Parts: sequence; C-alpha cells; structure tokens
Amino acid sequence: MDKINVLVVEDTPSESDALITSLEANNFNVVGLATNFKDAISLYNSTNPDVLIVDIFLNGLPEGINVAEVISVSIDNAKPFVFLTSSTDRQIFERAKLTKPFSYLLKPFNELELFYAIEMALEKFYEQKDVFLGDGEDTVITEDYLFIKKGRALKKVLIKDIIYIEVEDKYCNIITEKEKFVINISLVKISKLLNPNQFFRTHRRCIVNVEKVEQIILSDNLILLSGGLKADLSDNYREILQRVKTL
Repeated sequence: MDKINVLVVEDTPSESDALITSLEANNFNVVGLATNFKDAISLYNSTNPDVLIVDIFLNGLPEGINVAEVISVSIDNAKPFVFLTSSTDRQIFERAKLTKPFSYLLKPFNELELFYAIEMALEKFYEQKDVFLGDGEDTVITEDYLFIKKGRALKKVLIKDIIYIEVEDKYCNIITEKEKFVINISLVKISKLLNPNQFFRTHRRCIVNVEKVEQIILSDNLILLSGGLKADLSDNYREILQRVKTL
C-alpha cells in the first residue's frame, strides 16, 4: 500500500505548517511545499502528486490560479487540486472558477474540512459520485490505484498489487499479499471499473488478477494464486484459461 501524495502550495509558514502537520498525522505523504508559481510547477512535474492543495494568493498575487491553469490543461498528467483561500474578492472567485477546481478550502480550515475537500477532489476528478458518503469503507477506482476510505483515513492501493476480489454479503474484500480491505461496492460495479484484460471473473463471487495466477487445476476447479492463496473456478467463467497454464 502506498500513501496518497499531496503537494502543498502555500506561502504562509503558519498555514503550510498546519497543513503538513494535519496531512502527515493522518497518513498522507507530503511530497513538497511550494511558495510560488515557479516552484509549484517544478514540484508538480517532478513529484507526481495525487492531489494538490493550492493557496490562491501567493506573495500577495493570485498566482495559485496560474498554477491551477497549468495543471488543468495538462493532458497526460492532470491531477485534482483544491483551492485554499481567505479571499472574499468576487472577481478573484470568478477567475478561480474558470480553472474548474475540484474543491474549495476556506481559511482558517480544520482537519475534517481538509479531508472532505481531498475526498471530494478525488471523487470529482475520477468522475465517481458520492462514493465517500457512507460510514463504511468506500473507494475511488482509477487506472492505477484504489483510493480507499477507512475511517477518517484515505489509503492508496496499487491495482497491480491486488491478487483477487471476493464478495461477502453486500461488500467486496480486496485481497493483496499484505492487506485485506473491505469496500462497499458490488462485484458487478467494480468489475466494470477494472481493466478486463487484467481482471477476470472466475466465479459469481470472485474476480482474479491474471498476473497473480500461478496455476489452474481443472480437475479441482481451483486457481492457485501468489502468496499461497486460492480461488474457485466455475464452469461458467473459464475465459481466464486462455491466459494461463493449466494442470
């Protein structure tokens, strides 16, 4: 499991210190702190953050909007960003809106508002609505990661680290070699969001990462997975046989 990487763009030391302290105390990884436009863009390109928190005003100028403008037009490397501001200037607000920020955070912020803003930014950016509304563990699914809410924390799980996914009541268990996550999503929905060339349905209650399959024993309708794990193979879901060796 990886931590969610956050780039902070804030020029006021007391504000940046508060942000970084709150983020790190809740298992986020702060990949950098920028206090001006030039440093923000440089760090954005070099650190590959998952989300940015950007103060609209840097050194007395609305340079944070310039940062957002560059990020929002980045075709191959766009990432969600949250505006941080204490400004009440309507013209500045209207200009900031044009960059289509994924959330706003008003100064002085509190921790709960900070986490809500990050959750909202991830949901909106990946176009998955309201997945963090429930009290259970929920997730945003991207091409490379799962962003899973567990209590107040958000955790990042690499898709390639998933061994298999199984249904348990109305939840899905996400199994990796090191951890198990429970998310409030149906197997049908999660299968539609994952790469169909990598994840195969092997049973009505199970999806398997083909890259983690070590053997398939047809006589026992059994799939042997990395980490000593096993999954069932149903006669109705044998497409995976085209991709791996069998016994």
